[in-house]
Amino acid sequence: MADKTDKGAAQQEDPRVERARILSEALPFMQRYDKRTVVVKYGGHAMGDEALGAEFARDIVMLKQAGLNPVVVHGGGPQIGAMLTRLGIKSEFSGGLRITDKATVDIVEMVLAGSINKQIVAQLNQAGGRAIGLCGKDGNLIVARKVEQKIHDPESNIEKILDLGFVGQPEKINPEILEVIQKSDIIPVIAPIGVSADGHTYNINADTVAGAIAGAMGAARLLLLTDVKGVLDKQGKLMEALTVDQAKSLMQDGTISGGMIPKLETCIESVEDGVEAVVILDGRVRHAVLLELFTEHGAGTLIQK
Repeated sequence: MADKTDKGAAQQEDPRVERARILSEALPFMQRYDKRTVVVKYGGHAMGDEALGAEFARDIVMLKQAGLNPVVVHGGGPQIGAMLTRLGIKSEFSGGLRITDKATVDIVEMVLAGSINKQIVAQLNQAGGRAIGLCGKDGNLIVARKVEQKIHDPESNIEKILDLGFVGQPEKINPEILEVIQKSDIIPVIAPIGVSADGHTYNINADTVAGAIAGAMGAARLLLLTDVKGVLDKQGKLMEALTVDQAKSLMQDGTISGGMIPKLETCIESVEDGVEAVVILDGRVRHAVLLELFTEHGAGTLIQK
C-alpha cells in the first residue's frame, strides 16, 4: 500500500517544480536575446482590452528584467476616430490611410502622443518598470516626409496624385536618443508622429514606424501585434515561417491580400534593412510576446531572409 502511495506522489509533480522547469527552459532564449533590441508594435484588440493590456505591460517589463532592450511603438486608430467623432470632425480614408488636414493632425498628435502614449507608460510603470513616452519630435527621432499616393482614374485613364494632407512616412530615423535610453533601465514608448525638416507634423502608420526604428537599430526581432493568427495560406492554415522570397511570392499569386499586404511589405523591408527576423503575432493570445521570444513554438508567422 505504501508503494502505491509513493508512486502516485511521484507522478503528481509539485507545481513549483513545473514553474521552475518552465523558467529553466527559457534560459537559452534569454541568452539568445541578451542585450539585444526587440521592437514591439502594440495595437489592435490587445491595446483595447484592459486585462490584455495589463498582461502586455508585465511581459514587456519582464523582457527588460531578463536583459533585453524592448522598444514599444503603438498605434491608436480607433481612439483617434472616437475623438474626431466626439469633436464633430469628419474623417476619410484612402488606401487604408487617414486623410489628415491641419485640424485633424492636431487631434491625432493629441491622442497618440498624449492620452494613449501616457496610458501605456502608466501601465508599464504600474507593472514595475520604468517607462518614458516619446514621439518622433523628441530628439528628432523620426524625420518625416509627405506621403504621395497615386490613384487611377477609370474615367480619364490617367494616374492622379491624391493629397492625403499631413500623412507622412519616415525619411530618416535618428536613434541616438534610444541608444542613450538603452543604457538605462528605462523602456521607451513611441507614438508614430514625425516631423519634417521644415517643422510640419505628420501622422505615420505605426507598423511603418516600428519597422523603420527596428531597421535603424539593427533589432534582433520586430514583433507586430495584430488581430489575426498570422499569415494564413489559401486553406486558412497558419504559416509559421516564411522567407522574404516566399512572402513576395504569396503576395504576387494572391494568397495574401487586403490589410495583410502592407504588414508583409513592412516585414520584408525591415528584414532587408537589417532586422534579423519579423514576427506577425496574434495580440489576442495571452502572453504572445513571451511565447514568441522565450519558447520553441512561438505564436505567429516568422519572416526572415
